[in-house]
Amino acid sequence: MELPFEPVLFGYMVNIHLVLEYLAFFLAFRYYVFLRKKREDYISSNNRLSIILGAAAGALIGSRLVGILENPLVTFSTKNMIQILNIKTIMGGLFGGLLGVELAKRIIGEKRSSGDLFVLPIIVGIFIGRIGCFLSGINEFTYGVETKFFLGMDLGDGVLRHPIALYELVFLIILFISLRYLQKEYVLQSGELFKFFMLAYFGFRFFIEFLKPNTFFILGLSTIQILCIVCYVYYTKFIILKIKNARKKI
Repeated sequence: MELPFEPVLFGYMVNIHLVLEYLAFFLAFRYYVFLRKKREDYISSNNRLSIILGAAAGALIGSRLVGILENPLVTFSTKNMIQILNIKTIMGGLFGGLLGVELAKRIIGEKRSSGDLFVLPIIVGIFIGRIGCFLSGINEFTYGVETKFFLGMDLGDGVLRHPIALYELVFLIILFISLRYLQKEYVLQSGELFKFFMLAYFGFRFFIEFLKPNTFFILGLSTIQILCIVCYVYYTKFIILKIKNARKKI
């Protein structure tokens, strides 16, 4: 199979990435509904709906904003406003969604943690979306720099590159299994599963960014890497607490 994979159906070229993106949203939401029915949810339906709306609004704004800032020089040189609005990134969506949830919870007065139920569905959604990214080859900015590494692949431009999307797919499988194990084998405080997910995923993305052909840097780091650092700063108290608890057990 050659990349980018652009199947033709009834005479029309199918945007496989867009199809899988919508499929990711649908299956992730259905998985969330399944998990919520299976487990007791201490947050009322009305408050849960407000939280979901806050997450959606934050994710929408965050994904576009960070997507634009990922390469602002190229973005603002584009005169097509629709094309600019279509620029997005999952990293901005996740962190923007986090801030949207916190804002929504303050407005409705909900103090209990709400993210744990979303963790596994989010991973499933990202996984399906990343399949679309891989099949899109160089049409999506999820490819790596040129390499002579044995895993290098031709993603559509005749150059052997790091298949970043495939690396992430492997990581997501490991992350899903690891977090499921934590759920079953350890007693976690409410909200901890989501924090572990965010720290693991943002940590992975920080290092994998070094394999991407970024062109816009701040202090030698890409916009995504700066966001990863912001995420770790946001969870500083949680990280320090876990380190202290680990030392006590030793």
